[in-house]
Amino acid sequence: MSNTIYVINPNSSTTVTDAIDRALEPLRTPQGPAIACLTLPDGPAGIQSQRDVDGVIGPLLRRAGDLEEEAAAFVIACFSDPGLHALREQSRRPVFGIAEAGVLTALTLGQRFGVIAILPTSIPRHLRYFGAMGVMGRFAGDLSIGLGVAELADEARTYERMSATGRALRDAHGADVIVMGCAGMARYRRRLQDELGVPVVEPTQAATAMALGRVLLGDR
Repeated sequence: MSNTIYVINPNSSTTVTDAIDRALEPLRTPQGPAIACLTLPDGPAGIQSQRDVDGVIGPLLRRAGDLEEEAAAFVIACFSDPGLHALREQSRRPVFGIAEAGVLTALTLGQRFGVIAILPTSIPRHLRYFGAMGVMGRFAGDLSIGLGVAELADEARTYERMSATGRALRDAHGADVIVMGCAGMARYRRRLQDELGVPVVEPTQAATAMALGRVLLGDR
């Protein structure tokens, strides 16, 4: 059996996958398990609607199925957690969604969490999910930066908007921990945390850290 945690980016953007790969570097050790970041070629350039979310579930399940015998665990690297429960039914390995893991991690770091979304249309999906998770009692707010996944590559504009949104969540909404609501934001976590002075959760790191714990404890 392979000792590899597969982190699957369900969109087709290799730029996003590369950013995720760099963000996970601190979790890699010579002893393993290995962490491999993959792009889903059949996915859209960015997952920005419920239709996008629903449309990637089939290709995601097929890709994970092909990797089942090689995998120690799976991480679905999209903040909508597409196919999370379906993959848990399909696979014998531990499966983590970054939205679920990011929020659960935030609850260990503060009392009220705020989320930085990419687009206003992302927010209703997030709210449905947080309601299903039963965490709305500790939810401070969800604000968007008004940029699509592809636009996150513009570092100056993206960081300026993330900074302003993070300050609004902290100061106007009472968030004492911030969750980044898209895997494409990974490169900005440390800088944003240093500026805001509150914990900032990069959800792919959070999910992969959980996967590491499960694999190292032998819980497959």
